[in-house]
Amino acid sequence: MKDRTMTLAGTFVPAKTQTRVPNPKPRPAFTLVELLVVIAIIGVLVGLLLPAVQAAREAARRMSCSNNFKQIGLGIHNYHSAYDRLPTHMGGTFSSGGGTHLVTNNRLLSYLVGVLPFVEQQALWEQISNPNNKNADGTARTPPWSAMGPAPWIPSYGPWATDIPTFRCPSDPGFGLPAMGRTNYAACIGDDAMTSFGPWDPWTNNLRWSTVLQNDARAHYRGFFKPMMDSRFRDILDGLANTVAAGEINTDLGDHDITTIALRAPRNWWNFVDNRKECAGAISQLRPRFWGESIVQVASGDPGKNQLDNPERARGYMWANGEPLWTSVMTINAPNTELCSLGGSGAEMSGSTSSRHQGGAHVLMGDGAVKFITDSIDTGSHNGMVFWDHTGNRPTVPGSVSPFGIWGALGTRASREVIDFDF
Repeated sequence: MKDRTMTLAGTFVPAKTQTRVPNPKPRPAFTLVELLVVIAIIGVLVGLLLPAVQAAREAARRMSCSNNFKQIGLGIHNYHSAYDRLPTHMGGTFSSGGGTHLVTNNRLLSYLVGVLPFVEQQALWEQISNPNNKNADGTARTPPWSAMGPAPWIPSYGPWATDIPTFRCPSDPGFGLPAMGRTNYAACIGDDAMTSFGPWDPWTNNLRWSTVLQNDARAHYRGFFKPMMDSRFRDILDGLANTVAAGEINTDLGDHDITTIALRAPRNWWNFVDNRKECAGAISQLRPRFWGESIVQVASGDPGKNQLDNPERARGYMWANGEPLWTSVMTINAPNTELCSLGGSGAEMSGSTSSRHQGGAHVLMGDGAVKFITDSIDTGSHNGMVFWDHTGNRPTVPGSVSPFGIWGALGTRASREVIDFDF
């Protein structure tokens, strides 16, 4: 009998039949193929994103690198305002007593030492400019280190082993031993490779040998900084905006990079053109940013072989050392080209700017501006040279324009070269 429902009137009506909704059809999961496709798409997106992230990070590092350089430029200008001269590159103290390298620095300090109090490093400057009775490891020293410190390669002197963030470019990953305090910013000393020690002999405290050779030294130092000699803004006759004051350099990573460790060409320093040809020929054909595998890495040996310098004698390893290998650049070869030590001493060498950035390196102009110089800048004749001495057999005379194109012109301070375009 069908179900009935009684109404208030006492009559019966059929009850509504309940309808049952069937269960929805279950949704299937992703298939393996679909899952692999999704993973592949995500992988492609990540692959496209990572280079952009890396590029953004490098852009930030490059900007920070430029800002550090600008701070050094401001420090140089403030130094000049305070003392009416530029900080001396290869300056310092001298003593004729025994153990000279532990007593004084033999006038080997770089321009970076002088600018310390002007780049917010007053505390470190106080340690250097006063007698210091502590070693780098914190132990006491008796007698104390002399004011202005020992030779810049003494690792037990704490200030020389200190890494200063303002002197480092964040794009350069170099860190730690065998370096001491590293730097990526080197003084520009012109377009000449005869750049050893200026007119003074750092070991005897005497003017070098003769008046003739003193004049040779003055003729060679054509850059913004003159080793061991005073210089002022008034000496920059080409104009501060047209003269490179300093250049960016890489620090060595122990990988035989041609920009961070010098090849010691086995010729006399005056045979400049042939030395450069030998250095260029020693570069690896398969890896053009590195020296060839046949180059022997020894400190000394057969003078008939090309040799790389000591691993400890590498680019940017000592910010306090004013010698050319560590904190000097020359505007001869284009940026990111090989270091060529003329005769093996490291004092006479050809070393350009270099960087971990793509395509060039930063330079600090005399007016404090920071510019990026590309690897393709005009370098004129690679067979030219700017040697001049008392024998009269050199191809140029003092004051000649640079044979190294725009790059050489930017490195000289008083050769009357006019640059009327944006480089």
